[in-house]
Amino acid sequence: MATIGDETGVLIARRVRLEREARGWSQADLAERSGVSKATVSKIERGEMSPTAVLLVRLASAFDLTLAGLLLRAEGEAARVSRAADQPAWRDPATGYLRTQVFARPDHPLEIARIELPAGARVTLPAVSYTHIRQAVWVLSGELVIMEGGVWHTLGEGDCLGFGTPSEVTLANETARTCIYVVLLTRG
Repeated sequence: MATIGDETGVLIARRVRLEREARGWSQADLAERSGVSKATVSKIERGEMSPTAVLLVRLASAFDLTLAGLLLRAEGEAARVSRAADQPAWRDPATGYLRTQVFARPDHPLEIARIELPAGARVTLPAVSYTHIRQAVWVLSGELVIMEGGVWHTLGEGDCLGFGTPSEVTLANETARTCIYVVLLTRG
């Protein structure tokens, strides 16, 4: 497993700039469309800051991509077989959340990610994250609390939740051990 670090940070910075420039947008345009400040966009593009999951989701959504789609474009094209040793992983610097991209290809509608949410960690993602996707979360170990559209769901090992209409979602691990879950999503 390759943890996204300096090299991948450079690739993410380059990809954000390329996606923005391909659309003919200024940094101010991207800031307005994503809800991320222009100063932050600039720092990300220059590689001066490692973006959090929330920032990457907002940027990806502005480009009409999923987080996995943006990371995939940053890492390059994937083959049909996704070898465990080659699956890119990214750690959110704010929460320690570790996302391993198990499967994602531009020509396939399904994406699979394995997430490790540390004890006590909480991530809130904006509704725009779910605008063009359908998603399910399947807990492999631990316990995951999901607040979706004002409704709380507590999922234990083996439990699965299919998300409803796009709304802000909070994923929380309120236990003393890491929660591991799988995200399955399709674009649509």
